[in-house]
Amino acid sequence: MITVKIYRPAKTAMSTGRANTQYWVLEYLEEKTQYIEPVMQWTASTSTKPQVSLNFPTKEEAIQFALKNEWTYKIIEPKNRKIIPKSYTDNFIKQV
Repeated sequence: MITVKIYRPAKTAMSTGRANTQYWVLEYLEEKTQYIEPVMQWTASTSTKPQVSLNFPTKEEAIQFALKNEWTYKIIEPKNRKIIPKSYTDNFIKQV
C-alpha cells in the first residue's frame, strides 16, 4: 500500500517572507528503491515517486485526495511561530 505524508512547508531560512507556506503538500514517503549505478557510480532509482509532490489549498483536500486513491497518509502539523514582542530600547537595557 502506498503511504504519503501531508504537511505545510516551513519558510526558508534565507527569507523572512512566508509566501510559500500557505498551502499543503502531499508527497510519497521514501521507498528503498535507490541503488548505485555500476558504470558511473551515480545513485539511481527505479521509481519516480519521490520526485512527485502535489499542492493543495487545504489539509482536508489533501486528505480527501489520499482517501480517494486508497493511500494511507501521515499528517505532519506545522509548528506555531512564537513571536516575542520587542522594542528597540530593549537592546540597551542593562541585564543584572
